[in-house]
Amino acid sequence: MVASSVGEIVWVLGIVGWYVIRYPFERRAKRVRVVTNRRSPSEIVGLVSALFGLAILPGFYVATGTPEAADYPARWWAVALGAIIFASALWVFRRSHKELGRNWSITLEIRERHALVSGGPYALVRHPMYTSFMLMGLGQAFLLSNWVAGLAGLIGFAVLFFLRVDKEERMMLENFGPQYRAYMERTKRIIPYLY
Repeated sequence: MVASSVGEIVWVLGIVGWYVIRYPFERRAKRVRVVTNRRSPSEIVGLVSALFGLAILPGFYVATGTPEAADYPARWWAVALGAIIFASALWVFRRSHKELGRNWSITLEIRERHALVSGGPYALVRHPMYTSFMLMGLGQAFLLSNWVAGLAGLIGFAVLFFLRVDKEERMMLENFGPQYRAYMERTKRIIPYLY
């Protein structure tokens, strides 16, 4: 089996794993009443960009091989590194969901009895779910030996992050006030100790 095929298989398994992790939290979240909703057109653009870059475009590439002109030779070391990074992304993704519990939402929402979560991965970064998306995009870049499909995940993540994170932090400041400000002072956004 060639490295490019293994990379594609690992990517598909990673996406399936992502959905398996997310699905039960998505179902549970629907049962908790939303008290504040900050959905906006820019947030929808960010979510669609992330979905397109992390799933739709690379899925199309894996299924069809298009755009073939952007292919480059796959390397076993890159596939191994991509698998480790993607597995790390899934671990952070699951831990983030577990810590958030009933507070989780796919959009900018405050739920009934919403609590500020600062344990687990939230002890190091304020947005570990974005950290997981960044790691997924990076893993995808190593797993898929195609300049377009491989890099689409990082681009999709970046669009989501930059359209949404400031709004999310403003919403949390409005809801939790000084408690969230103190939390911001002791944590980084998405990369522990750096940013």
